[in-house]
Amino acid sequence: MTSLAIPALLAAYRSGSLTPSMVVDQLLTHNDLYPEHAIWITPPERERLMAQAHALEATGMEGLSLYGVPFAIKDNIDLQGLATTCACPAYARIASSSAAVVQRLVRAGAIALGKTNMDQFATGLNGTRSPYGACRNAFDQAYISGGSSSGSAVAVALGLASFSLGTDTAGSGRVPAAFNNLVGFKPTGGLISTQGVVPACRSLDTVSVFALSATDAQRVFTVAQAQDGADPYSRPAQPHGFDFGRATRFRFAVPAHKDLEFFGDRDAERLFFNAVGRLQALGGSAVEIDFAPFLEVARLLYDGPWVAERYQAIRDFIDAQPAALLEVTRGITLGGAGFSAADTFAAQYRLRALRRLCDPVWDHVDCIVTPTAGTIFTRAQLMAEPLARNTDLGRYTNFVNLLDYAAVAVPAGFRRDGLPLGVTLLARAHQDLPLLHLAQRYLNLLGQPCGAMEPALVPDDPDPPQDLLSGQMRVAVVGAHLQGMPLNSQLIERGARLIGATRTAPVYRLHALADGKRPALVRVADAGVPIACEVWELPAQGFAAFVSEVAAPLGIGKVLLEDASWVNGFICEPIGVDNAVDISAFGGWRAYLEAR
Repeated sequence: MTSLAIPALLAAYRSGSLTPSMVVDQLLTHNDLYPEHAIWITPPERERLMAQAHALEATGMEGLSLYGVPFAIKDNIDLQGLATTCACPAYARIASSSAAVVQRLVRAGAIALGKTNMDQFATGLNGTRSPYGACRNAFDQAYISGGSSSGSAVAVALGLASFSLGTDTAGSGRVPAAFNNLVGFKPTGGLISTQGVVPACRSLDTVSVFALSATDAQRVFTVAQAQDGADPYSRPAQPHGFDFGRATRFRFAVPAHKDLEFFGDRDAERLFFNAVGRLQALGGSAVEIDFAPFLEVARLLYDGPWVAERYQAIRDFIDAQPAALLEVTRGITLGGAGFSAADTFAAQYRLRALRRLCDPVWDHVDCIVTPTAGTIFTRAQLMAEPLARNTDLGRYTNFVNLLDYAAVAVPAGFRRDGLPLGVTLLARAHQDLPLLHLAQRYLNLLGQPCGAMEPALVPDDPDPPQDLLSGQMRVAVVGAHLQGMPLNSQLIERGARLIGATRTAPVYRLHALADGKRPALVRVADAGVPIACEVWELPAQGFAAFVSEVAAPLGIGKVLLEDASWVNGFICEPIGVDNAVDISAFGGWRAYLEAR
């Protein structure tokens, strides 16, 4: 089976070794191997998919960032011409148009495969609550797939789609990722339009992405993200600030030991702390935090009046046809009808108070790491105690949307019985890209393929997705602004943080100016050498003030780094080194000072 990782697929298309119609044909054949997994509600159909593929082949790849990339769609998201059922046959209706997010992906060249199975009306985190069958785990059919975006996750894990769309209200885009060895990305609420998505809790719902790498998820997010005037909950992306995901030093929070619960699963505990160790190996400093306020927020989601949103979403339907819903779904949904307006305000007040206890953590850390789920259950265990076990699954996920955080679930490895589990990285709203950058570095260190079918690690993306606006400026420093040097405070005072130490490309010479306090970096045509430097990131509003303090003959221009990237940095015009001493042989200012 062809690798469906997006970089590999696009490379095959460019080389001519594959065409979209060839991929469609392979997928249809491969899909026939998994009838027992209950992945689809409306499965892929040859005639419709071949029409999409041939249309793409006629236009070519130019300008299509997702050319020929097949994706699956959770069945509460509209796809034109197909039924949207929300896993309730009596609710089914043919979509007259595709959801806004689907339209954007298709316009970028992606191929919409079909509609995936789900927990009915997105009520559940387990994947068993569907009249179309309980979705089976990609690694062991006796175990749950996770939900509610069950089929979307299993489709990607079993090599039936490059990525898929889910929705996430309480963890539905994260728990199935953990149980099927995938990346599950829940973006900041409102950045991907929910127009054309049947709501679960309208104020909390987000469209999520399952993928084989964080870079693939970022590529999809880059296309899918857009403000939408037709969605009242849509909002524009804000600059994400310091990119801790690419920094050599960052800080992350870990729940206090008293707040961690693995339900007796020692393997899950081991995998979680192994993941913490990987983040430390990437340069992260762990900070233990009191997790009790976050857990109380989590309890609000189903114990409080937000359940009333679930009732409101399908009020007319459930009042008219209550018997059309599964018993467990009906019980949860109708439970929302009993909350009063006063109950709602009381819960909002409590949420606001808890937010005051939770948000100060961001004064000390860049992100939070938690288990995605404390353990995994068999389908039999889940069905024996459906409400209690579902509550257990949401322990580390239910608070995220209420607190307006971004999240990405990543694999943590495998239990001794071969079942995967995962961890989740969390950050403040609009810090989606730093999260994804960190997630990909983590995956690179983990060193295992995602999904159940990938024969090898996903290759590096030769054409990475474009980053969104950060609101930050990067600057390379080579002398007195280095860490520990006399002028480093000019950076620190303006909120700058170190991204990392590196070197320039070998096209520069370094000189000590006559004052003996500063070096001068000059680009040369030949005999250049790499020069040690540091890259710092500071808020854009502080950059102008910083530049204004640069004294002649130095200035800020573009510096070429050894990784072939360009960054703002200190340079000197050639005339400025007429009376300077060439110190290039030392390889950097710090080494020169130590040798004096």
